[in-house]
Amino acid sequence: MLFLCDHISLRTSARIEILDITDRIRDMFARNRIQNGQMTICSTHTTAFVALNESEPLLQRDMIDFLTTLVPCDAKYRHNLNPVDGRPNAHSHLLGLFMNASETILVSNGELLLGGWQSVFFIELDGPREERTLRVQLAGER
Repeated sequence: MLFLCDHISLRTSARIEILDITDRIRDMFARNRIQNGQMTICSTHTTAFVALNESEPLLQRDMIDFLTTLVPCDAKYRHNLNPVDGRPNAHSHLLGLFMNASETILVSNGELLLGGWQSVFFIELDGPREERTLRVQLAGER
């Protein structure tokens, strides 16, 4: 069994942002030619996450509206009284309770097994940020 590790660097431009990274994931997968196994994409952050969902612009706007309504950024959170990095981002951490830090996609016969409507998203909850990092591991057979 072969294990390959790589990363994706991202820059975000909004407080809450949903970036479709499917093409970048497919390109990384194609370069490594795994036939059978799995690909895991993992966020290295506590306020940014990975998700599989449908890539449709109006749905993505609905998602952002839902997140901002679910946990408003301007509520009185104790964490914001003394944030460790100077950013009043308690809302971002609270939203993260409902999200995944990683997603695993199965690989069979040289293909990523994404559903017909599935895309891979990086979800920023505490932007904008100059640099965000995703770790990617491919495990399998060539």
